[in-house]
Amino acid sequence: MAQFIFVTGGVVSSLGKGLASASLASLLQHHGYKVRIRKLDPYLNVDPGTMSPYQHGEVYVTDDGAETDLDLGHYERFTGVTSKRTDNITSGKVYQKIIAKERKGEYLGATVQVIPHVTNEIKEFVSKDLDDEDFIICEIGGTIGDIESLPFIEAIRQFHNDNGHENSLFMHVTLVPYIASSGELKTKPTQHSVKELRSLGIQPNILLCRADREIPEDERRKIGLFCNVKGDCVIPAINANSIYEVPINFLNEGLDKRILEYFRLEPKKEIDLKMWSQVSKRILEPEGSIEIGIVGKYTGLADAYKSLNEALSHGGIFNNVKVKLNWIESEELNGSNIENKLNNCHGILVPGGFGERGAEGKIAAIKYARENKIPYFGICFGMQLAVIEMARNILGIKDANSSEFADCKESIVGLMTEWSNVDNTTEKRTKESDLGGTMRLGAYEAKLKKNSKVRKIYDTELISERHRHRYEVNNNYAKDFEINGVHFSGYSPDGLLPEIVELRDHPWFIGVQFHPELKSKPFDPHPLFKSFITAAKNKT
Repeated sequence: MAQFIFVTGGVVSSLGKGLASASLASLLQHHGYKVRIRKLDPYLNVDPGTMSPYQHGEVYVTDDGAETDLDLGHYERFTGVTSKRTDNITSGKVYQKIIAKERKGEYLGATVQVIPHVTNEIKEFVSKDLDDEDFIICEIGGTIGDIESLPFIEAIRQFHNDNGHENSLFMHVTLVPYIASSGELKTKPTQHSVKELRSLGIQPNILLCRADREIPEDERRKIGLFCNVKGDCVIPAINANSIYEVPINFLNEGLDKRILEYFRLEPKKEIDLKMWSQVSKRILEPEGSIEIGIVGKYTGLADAYKSLNEALSHGGIFNNVKVKLNWIESEELNGSNIENKLNNCHGILVPGGFGERGAEGKIAAIKYARENKIPYFGICFGMQLAVIEMARNILGIKDANSSEFADCKESIVGLMTEWSNVDNTTEKRTKESDLGGTMRLGAYEAKLKKNSKVRKIYDTELISERHRHRYEVNNNYAKDFEINGVHFSGYSPDGLLPEIVELRDHPWFIGVQFHPELKSKPFDPHPLFKSFITAAKNKT
């Protein structure tokens, strides 16, 4: 029978519940157990797909085509377990399903209420679509005390009673702040957070106490006493030099032992975290450094490009170099300052995005990278803009543009109106269609051409990568590009959709329609990021 671990957070947001869940899952894996991690988000959006990255960070896409919370990226990177659309739910999805049932009359005239109807839907989500996992870790989004999270807290309280107290555990992530003026760590915020949680019917079994310094034993005993938690179950979660040190830190603090003791389980095998030790050492003790310029329009929030940041770091781990990220706001980039902003970059990357704002700045950066032989990596929108730039400046089509921005005579990039989804259903779209959930989403195959750079990088003919886009490069210009040294080296298996473009006469210039960063892991860096960082390293 699967054991369930519910992870909640208190005091403030962004304490690292996702990292804590992912790190704990990794420890349990190394003990020989099979794990699954899920995220329960209280917001009313059906998914984060229509939300600004400034609101919610990046949108993480699963193989089966779900737009989900970025924490699922942490889960995959730390465990290697591929997430599914059934691993993320929101209040919006819950209410959408309930209203659909009510309209069909499935409640047989009953008054539809939060309890039991909403909580029942949440409990069903927690326990469905499982495959002989030993542990299911469920992270509850938000902070205890938020009004929107109350149905989720009530649902896991009920689940705890329904499923047996011996089969589920509550882990609460909280904050122990340091007050510089008094020179003290303060436990009161943690006490109040646990009090709030207990008022909702949940007694935490384990406390993860975030702090920027060591928490003395006396303070830990005090927290345990006032929060009704065993002293050895008050686990310090001290700020780490790298997120990939967190599993090691939790092991040293005995978090995995406390979990197994609670469930009366023994390790299936001796734990060995050599993998994480090697990753951490390469991050903290690199042999050199390079600078990558990321030209985007959400540069004010690191979480907007979370998977990208990590994938670049993974490429650095493989090459044993520190990757310094130079965030460049594309709207501020123009002909007069581009040399000053980009001349120190060993590589330039334009990530995915939407809309015309900042597009010309990105095109200018692409032109600079192409002409100055600087390694260039274009991802999704970054590939589309690279093709537009080369159409303007190599093919001489001065009005080349994307129909995403405006109606144009030379639509180098255009709206897809029909395509097959990963589940073999057909998606049709017009400009008037809903924005949410209507893109080409999920894992699709691409066929790589012989003797191309990407074929050598991947070392295989057929690849599968995750997509999130609704515009595609116009294939009608492929022959003209080919004559001028611009090579479309990857296509959808039917040969209709260009997936990869590369320049022959350039050290490293590749654009991809998909999002390779979503599949990169610290212990298994993505081939494209390994190769890109290698090329950038060669520029030093």
